Amino acid sequence: MSAPENAPNADKSSLRTAAIQRREALGVEQRAAAAQAMAAQKFPVAIKPGAIVSGYWPIRAELDPLPLMRQLEAQGAQLALPVIMGREQPLIFRAWNADAQLLRGQFGIMEPSPQSPAVLPDIVLVPLAAFDRLGHRIGYGAGHYDRTFEVLHAAKPIIAIGVAFAVQEIDTVPAEPHDVQLDYVLTEARTFDFRSL
Repeated sequence: MSAPENAPNADKSSLRTAAIQRREALGVEQRAAAAQAMAAQKFPVAIKPGAIVSGYWPIRAELDPLPLMRQLEAQGAQLALPVIMGREQPLIFRAWNADAQLLRGQFGIMEPSPQSPAVLPDIVLVPLAAFDRLGHRIGYGAGHYDRTFEVLHAAKPIIAIGVAFAVQEIDTVPAEPHDVQLDYVLTEARTFDFRSL
């Protein structure tokens, strides 16, 4: 499927809305099949024993990363999930495994218990509304991941991997100076590698 054309002078808000509508138009079975197809592809990064991989708990018809996360855990990765600390604040990450119980956070998103230790991930799986072939993403407008990547990059080298359905690809994201370029995007159809751009 080719990338949809951007409307002239389209802004992030309208591009976000259109991409989310395309995502939500997918049926439940299509979304489940896409999650399995994405997990079946070769992961673009070698998983070293003990590498910390942060995923996310899927909401609002997002591509479910949990099948992939379970595979990475079986390969020796330590899993983590993000925790929203508040508006205009970076995320923190807490250790998690696929059998651990989650709690509903302050914004209604499932997250690990406050007793779970905070960790700094090596690889971050990032939900998004739209992406382009330069590795730019449109998030949900709160800026949590942009702030978080700034903090993480200052602490250690990390790999940022967007996770999206193929229908969320657009021609061009109107990137801003504070936007962080992704290293990869995984879809059910293929893996995009942006490291050499």
